[in-house]
Amino acid sequence: MAKARRQFVCQSCGAVSAQWSGRCDACGEWNTISEEVAESSGVAGGPSKAAGSKGRQISLVPLAGETKEDPRRTTGMAEFDRVLGGGLVAGSAILVGGDPGIGKSTLLLQATAMLARTGSRAVYISGEEAIQQVRMRAKRLGLADAPVALGTETNLRDILATLQDGAPPHAVVIDSVQTMWTDALESAPGTVSQVRATAQELVRFAKKSGAAIIIVGHVTKDGQIAGPKVVEHMVDTVLYFEGERGHHFRVLRAVKNRFGPANEIGVFEMVEGGLMEVSNPSALFIGERDRETSGTAVFAGIEGTRPVLVEIQALVAQSALGTPRRAVVGWDGGRLSMVLAVLDARCGLTIGGQDVYLNVAGGLRIGEPAADLAVASALISSLSGLPLPADTVIFGEISLSGSIRPVNQMEARLKEAEKLGFTHAIVPKTGGRQKPAAGNLKLTEIEDLGSLIALLSTGQKAKKQAVG
Repeated sequence: MAKARRQFVCQSCGAVSAQWSGRCDACGEWNTISEEVAESSGVAGGPSKAAGSKGRQISLVPLAGETKEDPRRTTGMAEFDRVLGGGLVAGSAILVGGDPGIGKSTLLLQATAMLARTGSRAVYISGEEAIQQVRMRAKRLGLADAPVALGTETNLRDILATLQDGAPPHAVVIDSVQTMWTDALESAPGTVSQVRATAQELVRFAKKSGAAIIIVGHVTKDGQIAGPKVVEHMVDTVLYFEGERGHHFRVLRAVKNRFGPANEIGVFEMVEGGLMEVSNPSALFIGERDRETSGTAVFAGIEGTRPVLVEIQALVAQSALGTPRRAVVGWDGGRLSMVLAVLDARCGLTIGGQDVYLNVAGGLRIGEPAADLAVASALISSLSGLPLPADTVIFGEISLSGSIRPVNQMEARLKEAEKLGFTHAIVPKTGGRQKPAAGNLKLTEIEDLGSLIALLSTGQKAKKQAVG
């Protein structure tokens, strides 16, 4: 019998080294390397035959040809189906990550129960909670009568044997992959080897049986799904369940989707009876804003295929420290530093020596550079102490020269703003592009930040004269 080979694996990134060290050379993390038994069977990706054996030939087919597309299976939760691209695809593998206690198990239990009520065969396997705990949650959510097959197990071999017995299910939830283990490896559950091996076997089962596998994954302190990045490459779809604990709504975001658009979001509100879908998130994000406060601007953004309006709040205050503070919630801190540098260098605004606080209201995270112009407007408003017009939306990308660059899907942003009652929009100058259809909105096109400052100053002077 061959002697088991041992290796040292980083539990953060999955890098393998021949000897132990305190710091991983691949990712730079400290005290993450542990000793594990090398993978030696096909279940973990190791060789299953002798190194000199010859493989069998596979059949090659032309690229052109007719392929039957299986219809998607909708869960009944419109926001969940929207993020998936229209519903569950047969044989797909979906990885769902999120902070502890954010509501992943609640969301998937609701989706599984609604799917089962439509006649689909749904299985929920929990490796973290007992059957009684899951039943109590289902009773609290009003889902106790749903025909969901419930099980609690962590041995992957037993789980696959159960799923393969009888008719294959349409959807299977595994909560969570870090608790699963296979006896083909001697390492403990939750290690990189176990997570990779169990995820690979679950994906293989999904492809062979046609069942949609939904895998829950824990996240690290940095907000990334724990385990090697290769796990995200194995699956078809990667979803992140986001939300601030101080806010009552949650955002389900697709960061990878082979069957639909990436960066699509679904919005849910956490209520006493579970997660309730929010069909119009723009009204939620800007519904409680203060219309007469300086330092606020309404940004018209695009999340996936959905236009979303959100309020951006900025506060510029005199710093009492030698090094001014920069606090950012919901936006990229590096992007804020760039906007501040452009305002200082190109517009002569002395913001560099002051504390700057930036917040995206409601807890939504914005990643697109089209928010640059709205952030700059909020900073200018806070610095001058003059509020922006309440009926105005702003979007545009700022270059290092101070010019304003056009952004994509301008018409969708303007339509969403008009639908919510806005009458004015400050947008980049389209140049040679076709001017977007604005409906009844009044468009003000600007070329650079100097034009923005002049426009805001003129508007505030006119408002003061009208009041006087």
